[in-house]
Amino acid sequence: MALRKIVEMGDECLNKVCRPVTEFNSRLHDLLDDMAETLADANGAGLAAPQVGVLRRVCIVMDETTEEYLELVNPEIIAQSGEQTGLEGCLSVPGKWGIVTRPNVVRVRAQDRDGRWFEVEGEGMNARCFCHEIEHLDGHLYTEHIDHFLSEEELRAYLEAEEGE
Repeated sequence: MALRKIVEMGDECLNKVCRPVTEFNSRLHDLLDDMAETLADANGAGLAAPQVGVLRRVCIVMDETTEEYLELVNPEIIAQSGEQTGLEGCLSVPGKWGIVTRPNVVRVRAQDRDGRWFEVEGEGMNARCFCHEIEHLDGHLYTEHIDHFLSEEELRAYLEAEEGE
């Protein structure tokens, strides 16, 4: 396993649509392992392959309930419901935060590292992460959903209000 460099906003690979994975081999396994190590090192909630410069439909998300990485190959959102609005950031947009509205419950169909199809449902933060990471695979960033980046004061006030709830 190896740490990979996380590309930042402005890098053209973040705006490209990723190609589906067709070969489930050691190269894919190495990519997934490297992404998990990179995500752990960055202390993030999720990471998509284009964020490490690979234009393939692969992402990993930290499952909030099990605290384990969930590998999603060729993922697609097949159902969503409800609505949540909350703070969002991105490893490719370091130090910046915005308020984004997403579905509250999301069902995803994907393949595992060996090509087996499965479905998983996420709620709250997991749903937010699924949406965020799958959007990366289509060349989109969360910044497209915000009207402005939060200032230091706005971020501090938001976090204090969240703690008070």
